Amino acid sequence: MPTDHVGPTTNHLPASLFLQEPQIHESAQGPRVTPAAGRTAPTPRPVPGPRSAATPRPGRPGPGPARPTPPAQRAHPAPVPAPAAPKSAPGRPENRSAPQLQLVPAPAGGALDAAEEAVDLLLDSGRAPGDILVLTTGEQHPWAAHELSFGEAAYWAQQDAGDDVFFADATAVDRAKPRPVVVVAVNGDAGGTVARALPVARDRAAALLIVCGDPQTINSALGAGV
Repeated sequence: MPTDHVGPTTNHLPASLFLQEPQIHESAQGPRVTPAAGRTAPTPRPVPGPRSAATPRPGRPGPGPARPTPPAQRAHPAPVPAPAAPKSAPGRPENRSAPQLQLVPAPAGGALDAAEEAVDLLLDSGRAPGDILVLTTGEQHPWAAHELSFGEAAYWAQQDAGDDVFFADATAVDRAKPRPVVVVAVNGDAGGTVARALPVARDRAAALLIVCGDPQTINSALGAGV
């Protein structure tokens, strides 16, 4: 029986008759701008965006590690100036109590001897010679008269040295420097010397004032009840 032929096989068709899938080529959207002859197309500049703090500027080093915050300083109160101390009267030491007062009754003629005996007792009790000042309201002590013969400068320099008992006339009591013990021999009262000298002698005595003489004259100079 004859064989039915459906049609020619594809094996004998030329290759050009096969369907080819179209290829899609990517291209930039929009019209292309062709640069003019002789000009170079400008390079597109990047759009500047926000710069972070960690991004250093060109040519400058980046910031180093953060420094620790220094501790807050404590507030110190302003110093309050101390109140000025009140000025004391010249010749009187500041903030001291009144000296102890001892009265040795003696006539005017024997007041100097009584004062010397008082000095001897003070030295025997342990008082240093430089702690004692002796004032006379009448005739000067022989030691003072002798030392003044060499000049007042040398005489008063011995008071400044403070090495020994110092004898002075009561009329120069303002020049005498304070000492722990002052002994006054009331051996005269010419021109009211006692009334003027005893109050100053009390100021010069830091611890003890010994007055040798007539009690009535002494009381009138220092006040009743002495």
